[in-house]
Amino acid sequence: MGSHAKTWLVEDETAREMLDRVLTERPFLLLPPLHRVPLRVGNVVELVGPSSSSKTHILIQAAITCILPKLWKGVSYGGLGHSAMFIDLDCRFDVLRFSELLNHRIMEAANGSSSKVGCHQKDSEAQFARMKPYNEELFALCMKRFLYIRCYDSSEFLATLKTLHYRLQKEREVHGVNVHLLLIDSIGAFHWVDRGSSSFPLECDNRKNWHLQNVSEAVVQEIRRLLLVHPMLVMATKAVVLGKKYSTNELTWNYRKWSAVDNPYLRNITSSDQQLPYREYMPASWQSFVTHRILVRATDDDLVNGEHQNNSIYLLEWLLPPLNSLDKFTVRDTGVFILS
Repeated sequence: MGSHAKTWLVEDETAREMLDRVLTERPFLLLPPLHRVPLRVGNVVELVGPSSSSKTHILIQAAITCILPKLWKGVSYGGLGHSAMFIDLDCRFDVLRFSELLNHRIMEAANGSSSKVGCHQKDSEAQFARMKPYNEELFALCMKRFLYIRCYDSSEFLATLKTLHYRLQKEREVHGVNVHLLLIDSIGAFHWVDRGSSSFPLECDNRKNWHLQNVSEAVVQEIRRLLLVHPMLVMATKAVVLGKKYSTNELTWNYRKWSAVDNPYLRNITSSDQQLPYREYMPASWQSFVTHRILVRATDDDLVNGEHQNNSIYLLEWLLPPLNSLDKFTVRDTGVFILS
């Protein structure tokens, strides 16, 4: 009993470390196309939409904005200067695409700084050549701030969350900056596999079996614990299937029928939460954990003229909080561009 009490009294951090953590500047994230609502640490943002609707690309844009510095060697990059943790559950992350977008943001800021001082073309090219080693140095610095983990099943995902505190603490000691973003792509990747399994095989019979509801509750609980020690903004993608028609009444009826028969964990959701334009499948423990929900979907239209020609057009709609607006954006090789 005495040893247990001593273990409980052992400090996790000193008073100075606690003050440094609490008083650290935590800037808002105003990232196109998520610029309608300022996002802060403690928020849990869910990006929902069908496949190929640029959800992962938005996460990449957020990660790049997070790891870029606000100001570096006299050049403004407009970043947050923090680290970002990317947990890949979809196992399709393209690091080459990520590095290309990061390089473009660095080059864009460098070229913008040279144009502001009114340099001629030859002077601009000379300045670009002089800044190349600085750009490479900044690229290496930003890549060190980008932390990547890949998980292949729910067991690995839970084990990652349980040990993430020590990983984040070590990264903070090495790089001197906190992790500001926790990005999860995609949160429902293992849902149907876990649902089809009766339970996870465990070596010890005295441990409880992990069923679908237990997994979701454990994931939420571990993220809550993590946010208490490491305040972060959480952004997660979720692949969904939209209804045949974008009709609330039809989708509500289908949703109630499905949730009552196939998903008993969603029976206690209020009628207002059932007004969704897609088929919900995540348990209520995760749904209640989400503070912001955004729907992104591709349209059948393509730009045929102008600067962004031959690019697909996507629609973004805020479901939580509900905003009476639809934002159009397109994705190019150089990033995301707002159209309206």
